[in-house]
Amino acid sequence: MTLWRKIERDVRDTLGEGALWSARDGAFYWVDILAPALNRLHLASGAIDRWDMPAPLGWVAERASGGLVGGFRDGVAPIALDPLAIGARSDPEPHLPGNRMNDGKADRHGAIWCGTMDMAEEQASGSLYRLSPAGAWQVIDTGYTVTNGPAFSPCGGWLYHTDTGRRVIYRFALDEGGARDREAFIRFSEEEGYPDGMTTDAEGFLWVAHWDGGRITRFAPDGRPDRSIALPARRITNIAFAGDDLDRMFVTSAATGLPPSDFDGALFEVDAGVRGNPAGIYRG
Repeated sequence: MTLWRKIERDVRDTLGEGALWSARDGAFYWVDILAPALNRLHLASGAIDRWDMPAPLGWVAERASGGLVGGFRDGVAPIALDPLAIGARSDPEPHLPGNRMNDGKADRHGAIWCGTMDMAEEQASGSLYRLSPAGAWQVIDTGYTVTNGPAFSPCGGWLYHTDTGRRVIYRFALDEGGARDREAFIRFSEEEGYPDGMTTDAEGFLWVAHWDGGRITRFAPDGRPDRSIALPARRITNIAFAGDDLDRMFVTSAATGLPPSDFDGALFEVDAGVRGNPAGIYRG
């Protein structure tokens, strides 16, 4: 039985990422980092919109005051749509012009957790940051090759964050003000590819996208693999639950570095058989 379907559209993403469900908008958002572009799928109508962005865009989150906030190459900025307007950037790394934002999410307390990386993927210059609702940057961890994730346990006690280049998913103890006690939680083998974007479901299991692994895997709260779902794209990048009941899973992929195909860079809907958790909203 096939557990996935490809969402038909005219454009394939070069580097699809940043999966987000907005209950307020009734829409699933995702980015194409390298195009760069922002995509929106209205679930009720199936209509897809796409906006060109002025700089590489790694992620978006809902903003409590309206619109979105996005992680651009040179910092975080508010984004309004219909019509498109982008506000001033807040950059935690003006001293690292070769870095860019890669992945990020809002937590239940209204803060943003996001990571940076070397655009050339040569230096371990990436860091994990927390951006408070007041707009203050806090360095949580450093020395990353390619930051990915993050994801939060539904109990609120754990933060998952990945160094994709090192094939390791870390787990941090999480509280309202920060994260501590980093531990290597899951390690990928060469055959499994590289751990990329992640999300958790309502049962506390962690879903991870496999870059160069062609699948997504569900891991138990203790880190043991529960099951995998194979997909026809090689570079799977991110995952989010969507819909009124959070029972529709959407999965992004990338075409960068691969020959043309019908599936690499496509967006997929997957029958995961479980429900997800509501996305956090940034209160800044």
